Amino acid sequence: MNTDPHRYDDIIHLSRPISKHQPLDRASRAAQFTPFAALEGYSNLVKDSETTSEYERADLELLD
Repeated sequence: MNTDPHRYDDIIHLSRPISKHQPLDRASRAAQFTPFAALEGYSNLVKDSETTSEYERADLELLD
């Protein structure tokens, strides 16, 4: 492990680099963090189970 307290003295006071690219708009930036295709269909599976549960509850209410 490097414990030299002066190891960054040569770069610590340099200015921050400026990007040549325009910043992305919010929608484009957010698109980078969308779920991977591995989870494709998961929301439909959850929706189907919710629908099934609603029907099961309706059946139970009819039995009461």
